[in-house]
Amino acid sequence: MYIDGKLYIAHSENGPICLTGRMANRHGLIAGATGTGKTVTLQVLAETFSQAGVPCFMADMKGDLSGISQSGKMSGFIEKRCPEFGISDPQFKGCPTRFFDVFGEQGIPMRATISSMGPQLLSRLMELNEVQSGVLNIVFKIADENNLLLIDTKDLKLMLDFVGKNASKFTTEYGNISSASIGAIQRGLLAIESEGGDKFFGEPEFDVEDLLDCEGGKGVMSVLAADKLMLNPKLYSTFLLWLMTELYSRLPEIGDADLPKLVFFFDEAHMLFDGTSKALVDKIEQVIRLIRSKGVGIYFITQSPTDIPVDILGQLGNRVQHALRAFTPQDQKAVRSAAQTFRANPAFRTEDAIMDLGTGEALVSVLDEKGSPTIVERAKILFPLSQIGAITEGQRLDIEKGVPARIRGYRNFVDRESAYEILSEVNQEVENARQAEEEARQKEKEEAKARKEAEKAQKSKQTIKRTILGTILGAAATSFAHSIGTQAAKQITGGSKRTSTTKKSTKKTGGDILGKAAQTAANTATRKVTQEILKSIFK
Repeated sequence: MYIDGKLYIAHSENGPICLTGRMANRHGLIAGATGTGKTVTLQVLAETFSQAGVPCFMADMKGDLSGISQSGKMSGFIEKRCPEFGISDPQFKGCPTRFFDVFGEQGIPMRATISSMGPQLLSRLMELNEVQSGVLNIVFKIADENNLLLIDTKDLKLMLDFVGKNASKFTTEYGNISSASIGAIQRGLLAIESEGGDKFFGEPEFDVEDLLDCEGGKGVMSVLAADKLMLNPKLYSTFLLWLMTELYSRLPEIGDADLPKLVFFFDEAHMLFDGTSKALVDKIEQVIRLIRSKGVGIYFITQSPTDIPVDILGQLGNRVQHALRAFTPQDQKAVRSAAQTFRANPAFRTEDAIMDLGTGEALVSVLDEKGSPTIVERAKILFPLSQIGAITEGQRLDIEKGVPARIRGYRNFVDRESAYEILSEVNQEVENARQAEEEARQKEKEEAKARKEAEKAQKSKQTIKRTILGTILGAAATSFAHSIGTQAAKQITGGSKRTSTTKKSTKKTGGDILGKAAQTAANTATRKVTQEILKSIFK
């Protein structure tokens, strides 16, 4: 409750316990076992900030926090507590609320672009090793240097394909880009898409300054539906980390103002640090240390303080510790560690008190005006003035209708020209050029084949000509020579019959010689004539 300028959150034997406005941006912790009242404490703190005009962001794991949008009502439990808290007439009322959902189902979509998420957070989301993360950095650098916007998952997929196919061209300037690393990133991206993460990447990108709105003097509660998102812890924690880093990079320095500009509740905080590289943990520590100067307070909600790295835990000045159970030696160690984070109270033993707290009770220590932690006190957390528990789907829809048009505009998905469209066009041009080259090569191949076949046919024709010519010439010459020889022999031997028988044998021999000579001469003359005739035929 915000009473007389004080952020009243709990009540102890020594009276009200209030957060100091100027120290509320020094971050905080709400810890405790399941069922000990952490969600109600979160709701009490959030509505107290809202009443003071401080907007808040929170993730709703089970739908319970949606009730912060509606007025609460009197109950026997609250009626009994009112005298203890010094409250005579509680003014039940809800807070101005907006519901968001990464998947756009239970609220207005919250999207980020691939570029703004960056390679480091994407590497965490896809659980890449150091080498694969280095290759992803190269892909982002190549895209940036070539003015290729990476907006959604299809942009990154095509960019990975482009870099993979042209890896040899980039190796000299950027270093080795192995196909195995490209494949690992592609598989990681496919896993994100299969779990619905592709709905998170796109435009319009959520503007974190929309978390800073106030209505009627009250801070607006931005509630993220996280019941489905929790099924993918990496996506949930990476998304909240992105929001946190965006706030850090976008907001101006304001120092320690009288009240924070925004309080950011990070539920199930252990998920942020599970499996996170030391480099990223160091970055988170830096953001948490410096973001307070931007007027943002980060409040982690988890089961045990040991879920938070020591260097970050040391920056959480405002603490509410609900009960812890110690059934095992490890549990007992966690209890001791939690007790040691408080400034001891001589009235009780902190370690024993942690295990003895009832539901709605807590050990509370806040920062005073000088920034020093107060002595831990055993206290009862105030009851919320808003509804405890979930609202109906109809109430969600009615609330969405009342939000500003610019916020509802996040439902209008935009797909402008980016790496996908540009690379698709380039790939199409390359494919067209390849097809044209292939067609030219095929045409040239066919023409060469035709020329070869024509030459072969010409050679075959010439061979046939020579064969036929030789055959005809040979046959004609032989026949003609034989005829001439025969006629000459007849003429020579015919005259010899009138001579005496004593000269027969001598004339016969001379006739044979003359016949052969005549045959040879005739053969030569005939061949020349025949060749000329056949050449004219086959010309």
